[in-house]
Amino acid sequence: MLNLIWLGLLLTGVFVAGVTGQLPAINQGTLNAARSAVMEVALPLSGAMILWLGMMRLAEKAGLVRQFARLIQPILKRLFSDVPPDHPAMGSMVMNMAANMLGVSNAATPLGLRAMTQLNELNTKPGVATNAMCTFLAINTSSIQLVPATAINILAINGSTNPTGIVGSTLIATFCATFSAIVFVKLFQHIGPFRWEKQTSEATALPSAAEPVEIIDESPPMARWGPFALGAICLFFLFLFVPNAFPYWFRGTQPAGLLPVIATFFNALSPLAIPFLLTFFPAYAAAKGIPVYAEFIEGAKEGFQIAVRILPYLVGMLVAIAVFRESGALQVLKTLLSPILLWVQFPPDLLPMVLIRPLSGSGSTAVLADLVKQFGPDNILSYTAATIYGSAETTFYVVAVYFGSVGITKTRHAIPTGLCADVVGAIASVFACRFLFH
Repeated sequence: MLNLIWLGLLLTGVFVAGVTGQLPAINQGTLNAARSAVMEVALPLSGAMILWLGMMRLAEKAGLVRQFARLIQPILKRLFSDVPPDHPAMGSMVMNMAANMLGVSNAATPLGLRAMTQLNELNTKPGVATNAMCTFLAINTSSIQLVPATAINILAINGSTNPTGIVGSTLIATFCATFSAIVFVKLFQHIGPFRWEKQTSEATALPSAAEPVEIIDESPPMARWGPFALGAICLFFLFLFVPNAFPYWFRGTQPAGLLPVIATFFNALSPLAIPFLLTFFPAYAAAKGIPVYAEFIEGAKEGFQIAVRILPYLVGMLVAIAVFRESGALQVLKTLLSPILLWVQFPPDLLPMVLIRPLSGSGSTAVLADLVKQFGPDNILSYTAATIYGSAETTFYVVAVYFGSVGITKTRHAIPTGLCADVVGAIASVFACRFLFH
């Protein structure tokens, strides 16, 4: 699937550029995309991965990962039935999902890459995505975001009177996208070309889903001072959080409606999430007698290695996307689809956002900023575009990064699932905004 999409983007882009006379734009666009893949994506990402994989090492050694996995075991056992309940991937996946929900993407991606590496340890077919990998990728490409911070900021800097108003519409749209992604990924994995044919050795490699596996905490016991220190850390962050999350308790009046209250709550939570993790994980590990700095370094070593592995995948995918975009093929596609969109009452002006969002994060950011300036920050089209932006991920980027980190070239049903979820999210965004802003 990925081979065909990559080839299709290149051939279509070059053909359209030759017809429209945009070949010089392709020359510059491909060079910029290749440089951006290395300098603006891989290198900054390697720093975040080094940091968060070091922190994950502390969480693993201290037993936090197993405790997280134990809490969400009933849900994850249904979603990831082919992954042993006590496998480290369970903890990495739940922490990735939590970071995504809080909008902490610079922490979510390294945790997701670590989870993908751990899932690959259970892979009996090297280079082929497993059902668990496809499910995890589907959840990431349609990840529920409680705070669409980037979209809110774009509306705010353009003078919107209600930039946080999209929190409610984004929650509706992203919930629909995530639910549909789970349904599609479970449905597609049973369809002929996407079916996973088990090998005979696989039956003994993994425990049966019907057999309960107890998650045992094998970490060292906690020192006596540990609960007091951890309690003090939690109280400190609670002291910082409450006045910003519930300002009307201390000053002013409570805002009208539930959505502003929810937006205020999560806007106060997001900036504290990373400082809390950077403090709590090392303190918890130290209380368990773990040599925190030495273990952090051991975990951090994996970060740069993963960044190097994903470089070819990033360059290849971002260059193909740049060729398709710079050639004018995206604009041609918009022109061809406009009559159909008008017939189904989908605003054609939002088509560039729908098409570019799965392809490019920076490109969709630019499209959103352009739409907000064109229609005004409080126009329903601007709110809808911001909702589409906040309720979806860059599917092809996520596929290239996550699967590239473990050398997966046969992605099976991961891309169709992600694109179907993107379509559902876009449709849900239109309906949610019409309901909330009309």
